[in-house]
Amino acid sequence: GNMVEWCLPQDIDLEGVEFKSMASGSHKIQSDFIYFRKGLCFGLACFANMPVESELERGARMKSVGILSPSYTLLYRYMHFLENQVRHQLEMPGHYSHLEAFYDDKKGVLPDSKGTPSSQQAVHWLPSIHRYMYPEMKITHPAGCMSQFIKFFGEQILVLWKFALLRKRILIFSPPPVGVVCYRVYCCCCLANVSLPGLGGAVPESKPFFYVNVADIEMLETEVSYVACTTEKIFEQKRDLYDVYVDNQNVKTHHEHLQPLLKINNADKEKYRRLNDQRQMLMYSQEVGEDCSSCEEDLFILFFMEQNNRIFQTLMEVSASQDKTLTADHARGMGLDPQGDRSFLMDLLEVYGIDVMLVIDNPCCT
Repeated sequence: GNMVEWCLPQDIDLEGVEFKSMASGSHKIQSDFIYFRKGLCFGLACFANMPVESELERGARMKSVGILSPSYTLLYRYMHFLENQVRHQLEMPGHYSHLEAFYDDKKGVLPDSKGTPSSQQAVHWLPSIHRYMYPEMKITHPAGCMSQFIKFFGEQILVLWKFALLRKRILIFSPPPVGVVCYRVYCCCCLANVSLPGLGGAVPESKPFFYVNVADIEMLETEVSYVACTTEKIFEQKRDLYDVYVDNQNVKTHHEHLQPLLKINNADKEKYRRLNDQRQMLMYSQEVGEDCSSCEEDLFILFFMEQNNRIFQTLMEVSASQDKTLTADHARGMGLDPQGDRSFLMDLLEVYGIDVMLVIDNPCCT
């Protein structure tokens, strides 16, 4: 099985990290990277697999080198270092001087379980596994992860957007390599950004858990909202752990009241068209050299944030009005389909505790 071969600091709790930093099924691929969550921290590990003439290692040497940090947003900056180090560890096992230097340079104070700073430092570990090796599969850099997400899911991203905004438990299945699927988790969380002050303090935060495996089942049982990915097919049978299951481009839910949200309506098609128009304009302005500062990731995040702000701004204005009546015109003004998005709107009002009356079914308002 997997084992932690080396880590700094040595007194840190790394229970289970040897399975989080190597996706189940990784023995079939030559290299991968993986994001995951460990307690209050996030990790990034780079995995590599090398053939060796050793009976003890059964013909293959496999290792992952990773780091833990309180934030996942900057971890990809160290991807190149981790890729180099895992190759170095495969070729020269047991030489940790580069990792020690990196740790001394980057270490910081992490919060303990109560959220207060402790003396524990940033963590570096090196799990090791020995199985078999198969051909390499290439993974793209984070810079392109949004465009890849849009191309992969197409109009289905509007379905994911609704589930993300409703803070549902979203589980994405894919066989290894899992790195690009970890980016899909991140993109899913970006769909639900809202920048309006004072909105839904009681609403659960949308948590990116990134890669999860069977060892995380107990933890997932207590979560009311998350986005995660797995390479383990057994999760599909454990319906009490998720609300939405994504297998390739296939988005499904076993909850009957959520089924209507799986249908793409005219308002969804219009949003997707606008998103693509904005992407085309951005690409054109970059080609002619007018705009080098904007990137597709910013455009993507802003597009959905503005959409979400418009919805909640309208809902809060209606809830503050005298008759608290939400009409079909309000729905259209929010960029929603009065009929097709009715169940989505009802769920939204319930999740965020917004007090308005929906009269979209009234013939005089349609």
